[in-house]
Formats: sequence, structure tokens, C-alpha cells
Amino acid sequence: MSQSGMSPPRNRGLKGRRRFSALLVFVLTAVGLVVSLMLVWSTINSERAQRQQASRTSEIMTALRDIDRAATNAETGQRGYFITLDQRYLASYEFGRTLYPRAVERLESKIRQDTVDTRQDQLLAEITRRGDEKFAELGTTIAMIQQGDIRGAQQRILSDDGRLAMERLRDALTEMEGIEQGLLAKAVTKAATAEYRILPLLSLTLLLTLGSLALGLWQTVRATHAEAQAEQARDLAEARDRADLLAHELNHRVKNLFAVVLAIVRMSARDQPDAKPVTEGIAARIHALLDAHEATQGKDADGNASMRVLIEKVLAPYLSERNPVEISGPEVTMTSREATPLGLVLHELATNAVKYGAWSQEGGHIAIDWRFIGDGAARELALNWRETSATPTPPSGREGFGTMLMQSSARQLSGTFERTFESDGMAVTMRLPHPA
Repeated sequence: MSQSGMSPPRNRGLKGRRRFSALLVFVLTAVGLVVSLMLVWSTINSERAQRQQASRTSEIMTALRDIDRAATNAETGQRGYFITLDQRYLASYEFGRTLYPRAVERLESKIRQDTVDTRQDQLLAEITRRGDEKFAELGTTIAMIQQGDIRGAQQRILSDDGRLAMERLRDALTEMEGIEQGLLAKAVTKAATAEYRILPLLSLTLLLTLGSLALGLWQTVRATHAEAQAEQARDLAEARDRADLLAHELNHRVKNLFAVVLAIVRMSARDQPDAKPVTEGIAARIHALLDAHEATQGKDADGNASMRVLIEKVLAPYLSERNPVEISGPEVTMTSREATPLGLVLHELATNAVKYGAWSQEGGHIAIDWRFIGDGAARELALNWRETSATPTPPSGREGFGTMLMQSSARQLSGTFERTFESDGMAVTMRLPHPA
């Protein structure tokens, strides 16, 4: 019986597993990039909440100070009028009496609009009650003076009623101010925490995404190899063509997803100017990861990358006659797992050089070289980045996120990261395990 119109069961099984692997890789990649987008969105929301809280705190603090100023001016006018009987002192009293209700109205509007702490509602009622008591006491005393009851006004002024009302009002104002400052401090801390964690988590997520892609490509190549052993030469060529097409399709989809994330990050800051520096930094690092990914998509079927190609791809946007670089070292092949964190390190060093390093000055120069140290299983790859300039910028003494990111990348590769500053520039050395 002829079976020319039917595929062998084993062949069908290989094709099914290959399709499943491709689908799994695409799903993992999509999930990774969605998680990255959620992290970016969370950071932008934290920044927005901080700005809103800062605006709210500023308005509430202004209202609280106006209430205190109104009571102080009114009391000063009352005392001056009592001592001198000069009607001009009543101008200060009238100013305070006019300012007080407007300030209370602004404070009540902000508290009622967005109640964050229930204690603030209680303090608002306390401030209103104590303020009304104080102005009632001041108004009564001034009325007594105007009616000629100087002795009665004197007794009322010398009593503790006015002093106690003022002290209670100020106690409530101080407590309200403390609560609002605490809310602002929490918002600032939350925004700083979100910004601190976003880039490491984003880098880890994208690294896992690239790992899933590498796994899918490996499974595809393995399935193709198994099929090649069971098929004739013609079927083998067709299988390889399909495998190549699948690999290119996966790579194309990953690049598209990277592009979507970059576009969303940039669009997120379009209507938020204050968030633009954060999103630009995130977009630059995502682009560095994309460069590292593209460097692993060369002719090597295993997804390996050349050290020199990786460096040239990362530095390409910054190179010019004004920004010279010298690159030297033996041929080194890196896996996608090694290329991604190393690409992030090179990106950080390049952007730092443009901002305040050798490339920020006329005549600055950068030299990059690498060599092998040791032999056998203990062999290491030493990568040196050397910057020289006429007036190098001294270190600030504060360890920023870029430094932590580079140290984290070195730890991912089980290596070390060392940076030293000299009179004519800066030197960075990374040592990575690279067995022979």
C-alpha cells in the first residue's frame, strides 16, 4: 500500500513538538514584555502620585500658615488698639479677620477633596472651632473697647481665655502640618523605591525573555536535526528552510515586541514632562538590551556573539571624530547569556563618558581592550575600559544606580567589577570566568 500521501507518525510528532516549542517561546516572551510594561507603568504612577501629593501638601501648608498669620495679625491689632486706642491698629485686626475664613475655606476644600488620613478630618474641625473661638474673643474685646468698657476689656485680655484659644489653635495647626509632611515623605519614599527597583527587575525580565528565545531556538534546531536523520536529502533541505524561517520569525517578533515597549515607554512621558528623564533612561537601557540581542543574531546558529561586534554595536550611536575609541583584543565568542549583561555595562559606561567622562571634553579618548588570564578551567577574560582627558571629573562619592547595575551585571556572570579614578581619567576592569 502506498503511503506517499501520508506523513510518518514520528515526523508528525516532531512537527507538533516544534510548533509547541515555538508557541511556548512566544508566550514566554510576550509575558516577559508585558511584565516589563507593568513595571514601567507602576513607576510612572508612583512619580505622578508624588507630584500630586507635593502639590496638595504645598496648598495645605499655605492655608495653615495663613490661618496662623490671620490669628496673629488680629491679636496684634487688638492689643495695639487696647493700648493706644488708635483706630489704625484695627486695620491689622480687619486683615486677619478677612484672611481667616478664606484660609479655612481653602484648607477645608483640600481636606474634603482627598481625605488621606482620618485624623485630618478631626483636626480640621478642631482648627475651625479654635479659630472661631479666638476671633470671637478678639471681636468681643474690641467691641468693649469701642463702647468705653476699658476695664472690662482689660480683664478679658488678662484672662487665660485668649491665650488658651491661641495655644490650642496652634497645637492643631502644628499637628496637621506634621501629618501632611509625613504623607509627602511617604509619597517620596514610595516613588524612590519604585524607581530603584524598576531597572534591575526590568533587566532581569528581559534577560529571562532572551533566555526563553534561546531555548526555543535550541529546541527548533534540535528538532530539525532529528528530522534530518530520518528524511532524505530533499526533505532535509526543506526542514532546514522551515527551521530558518521559524527562527527568523521568532527573532522578528521579539524585535517587534521590543519596539512596542520602547514606543509605550516614550508615549507614557509625552503628557508627563516631569517623568520624561525617567522614561528616557528606561528607553535607553531597553535599547541597549536590544543591541545586545541583535549582536547574538549573527551567522552563528547557536546564537553566540563576537566580543568586538557587541562593543561596536553598543558604541555605534556615540562614535564620531570628537569621540574617538580604540578597540583591541583577541577574537572572543560570547553566549547570549553573557552578551546581554555585558551590553548593559558597556551602555552605562558609554553614556557616563558622554555626560561627564572623557567624551564630554575636547580631546578625550577611550581605549577598550581584553585578554585572557590563566589557563584551563581557571581561565578568565579581563575587559579593560580606559578613559583619558585633560580635566577628568572627580568621583562624587555617591554610588548611583548605574554603578549598582554594572556590579549586578558582573555578579550575574560570576565575575568582578572594579573602577578606579586617576589624575588623567578613569579605568574600569571586569573579569569574567571563561574556561578554555
